[in-house]
Amino acid sequence: MAVATDAKVASLRKEMAAAGVAAYIIPSEDPHMSEYAPAAHERRSYISNFTGSAGTAVVTTEKALLWTDGRYFLQASEELGPDWTLMKAGTQGCPEIAEYLATELPAGAKVGVDPFLSTLSGARKLKAALEAKGKELLPVFAGGNLVDKVWGSDQPKLPETPLRVHSPEWAGETAAEKVARMQTAAKAAGASALLVTALDEVAWLFNLRGSDVDFNPVFVSYAIVSEDGAALYVNEKKITPEVAAYLKDAGVSVKPYEAVLTDLTQLGKAGVKVMADPTKASLALEAAVLEGVAAREPAAKKARANGGGVQAAAPPGQAFVEGDSPVAAAKALKNPVEVQGMREAHLRDGAALAQFFAWLEAEVASGREVSEVEISDVLKGFRAKQPGFFEPSFPTIAGEGPNGAIIHYRPVEGPNNRKVGKNSMLLLDSGGQYDCGTTDITRTTHFGEPTPFQRQAYTAVLKGHIALDLARFPENVPGLALDAFARSALWQLGLNYRHGTGHGVGAALNVHEGPQSISPRWFNTTGLKETMIVSNEPGFYEDGGFGVRIENLALIKNAETEHNFGGDKYLGFEYLTMCPISTKLMDLKLLTKAEVDWVNNYHKAVREAISPRVEGAAKEWLIKNTEPIAV
Repeated sequence: MAVATDAKVASLRKEMAAAGVAAYIIPSEDPHMSEYAPAAHERRSYISNFTGSAGTAVVTTEKALLWTDGRYFLQASEELGPDWTLMKAGTQGCPEIAEYLATELPAGAKVGVDPFLSTLSGARKLKAALEAKGKELLPVFAGGNLVDKVWGSDQPKLPETPLRVHSPEWAGETAAEKVARMQTAAKAAGASALLVTALDEVAWLFNLRGSDVDFNPVFVSYAIVSEDGAALYVNEKKITPEVAAYLKDAGVSVKPYEAVLTDLTQLGKAGVKVMADPTKASLALEAAVLEGVAAREPAAKKARANGGGVQAAAPPGQAFVEGDSPVAAAKALKNPVEVQGMREAHLRDGAALAQFFAWLEAEVASGREVSEVEISDVLKGFRAKQPGFFEPSFPTIAGEGPNGAIIHYRPVEGPNNRKVGKNSMLLLDSGGQYDCGTTDITRTTHFGEPTPFQRQAYTAVLKGHIALDLARFPENVPGLALDAFARSALWQLGLNYRHGTGHGVGAALNVHEGPQSISPRWFNTTGLKETMIVSNEPGFYEDGGFGVRIENLALIKNAETEHNFGGDKYLGFEYLTMCPISTKLMDLKLLTKAEVDWVNNYHKAVREAISPRVEGAAKEWLIKNTEPIAV
């Protein structure tokens, strides 16, 4: 039964009082710091009613607040109840969570967090900020998560759906080979074992896929890679005989999910140095290791007094050998088989999209209005006809008119489910999970006569998309340095957008993947490398009016340049997405000859790649929408 958010918050405050905390932080993440969490871990959505993928709720004895970024300001303002305050992160005058709590809470106040949902790096920053103002951070171990107590029997259970082996046809590297690489990486970092906590990293490492999280082919699990092998910590009910035999052949042992804590304690007790990423490992995992370290200290002191006997553990107070996850870095660099799989996925996707747009344009031309929900459902149906399709790669964003201005809008049945008709503008952001790869594409189209401003905004977005696609840059340049390529044409008009320009994408894995990205965030320092895959998706959004976004996925590849200053290697992009870009919204007078040539060359490539895969109305639509344009 649905419970109003004010009643939930009141119940939570009772639990907070029992735990002795004046504030409680409810993040979006699960114990694996996932961007998208299983339903059982969607605590922030439950307590606040805000369903966006990013945001943090904070409940104090008097206030309930929700921090989120610019992608979700409109959505949050519509979903939050009157008892909640929206904190627009990154805007002038909005304090960070740590600053707010350190300033607003009374002296001596304790801030509670779930130790399974707090990263080492995040907790340290919060602890320092609180202690500087006389407050205290309190990881609440006893009794479990406080929101779970409020949720009670209505809280969903974690899925027990079986795992599947990711086909060697599309993996390109065996699990044993990947484990060996991680053993080498851990050793190079001065560790004897590696703790893997992120769900997509575990899935990639063992060439396994699951369905515990909607739209993401991952499963709730941990992994530990040691000198003599690897262990997968997972609900054993999910292991089929086929998967069990596969893992045995790969030299991977299977253990209960909860056993990761006891095994970490044993490693700490034995003095084994364990590598972990402090931005992904939780306080609870650190506590498990430190419990073992504490247990062995008396023995270690005695051994040292007798001249040796026990290997030195991690430095006092530090459980892990800390560093960036070597799994994330390896996963970001696609091998040749993964690259080929991603190309194939986009060809299948391109065929499905041609069939869909041909259908949609015919429906609208006939005078029928098509709802956003129907658009999402029908598009999924066309993708489902393609070989190897599993599910969408994220909830489809089908925004007509003003709904297109809600950056991460999700259509649902109800009064906000707008209909596309003969004078509609539609922003459609969607993607698919195939056995061979993952897709993510945005197209914006107009079924009537665009306004001059809509054309101007669309063309500026297109110019930015082209500028980034044509960019050349030295290897290891961070995405921060490329972001302005995509924004420059908008900036010339005094326009902008409140999201990053590009994110990494997994190969038959999560549609959002790090560590690489293209964004203006100052901490975006990961160097771009050959065979990484990123999105190119500038946009513009007029609140209450319309939205524009043009998105392709692109493979980073070696670029031939006239010179190679300093012997540097230069890189560029190869677009993977194969779907026409609407020319109806373009103001051709604003495009240079080079930009017109880019559009025509792209459309020529799309026609050649997709036409053999479609027929009938879809082929007619494809040919019509890839005709050359001229200034």
